[in-house]
Amino acid sequence: MTGDLGDDEWDRKERNETPTQRLDRNWSSLLQELRVVQTGVQLLTGFLLTVPFQDLFYAQDKVFHTVYLVTVVASVSATVLLLAPASMHRILFRRHKLDELIRASQHFALGGLVFLGVALTGVVVMVFELVIGRTAGWIAGGVSVLAFVFFWFVVPWQYRDIDE
Repeated sequence: MTGDLGDDEWDRKERNETPTQRLDRNWSSLLQELRVVQTGVQLLTGFLLTVPFQDLFYAQDKVFHTVYLVTVVASVSATVLLLAPASMHRILFRRHKLDELIRASQHFALGGLVFLGVALTGVVVMVFELVIGRTAGWIAGGVSVLAFVFFWFVVPWQYRDIDE
């Protein structure tokens, strides 16, 4: 989309925007994206933490418990990574490090999405296993992984280098 122009030059020409204004816009956009997923991942983590308090949980085998623990670790990891930009912002506040904050937060957000996909896949596996059976759980989990990879990464990635 920027053609032969660099980001700063394109933003200046097309948006009449300074590099600092671009950083402010990028930070605001990133925060909006994080708000979308933070609440959901926090609720998911909270619900997952209640699972061992259900009698049915202890009737399950070690494979189910392993899937559960991997799912909890993934959900907590997603929570940590998706909240990290807010913590980093607080620590770097008024230090003129917005460019570094945005770059690091981009990595945190992508990592958080990967862990969220793992956590959601684990939930799908456990629910399908409890309702239908282990084979259905693993099939549903596989379909979930494919859906997450396709819609969260493959589709967006194909638009990265498309020029108008």
